[in-house]
Amino acid sequence: QVQVVESGGGLVQAGDSLRLSCAASGIRFRGATMGWHRQAPGKQRELVASISSGGRTTYADSVRGRFTISRDNANNAQNTVTLLMNNLKPEDTAVYYCNVAWGTANSIWGQGTPVTVSS
Repeated sequence: QVQVVESGGGLVQAGDSLRLSCAASGIRFRGATMGWHRQAPGKQRELVASISSGGRTTYADSVRGRFTISRDNANNAQNTVTLLMNNLKPEDTAVYYCNVAWGTANSIWGQGTPVTVSS
């Protein structure tokens, strides 16, 4: 059974830092991409950052230089992806979703964790 469990998030002030973590299990992680997306009120869900099984990272322009994504894939049964968010801005306020994509067209989403940044 595929499982994705998110943790982290919360209410912070502008300039603060937060760490989001996502633990996934139940799939073959070789070749799987893990990432974080976010959806602000009234906006479409967008990619924040992703990391391949080989460690290749992708960032949205709006977060590059402030956010860092990393992945722990030492355990074949479970992989964990972490998003370290520094210098948070009010425009980073959104619900953040973990996503794991593998195989030809397999994908699973976490339940979402809210991040609110006050000015």
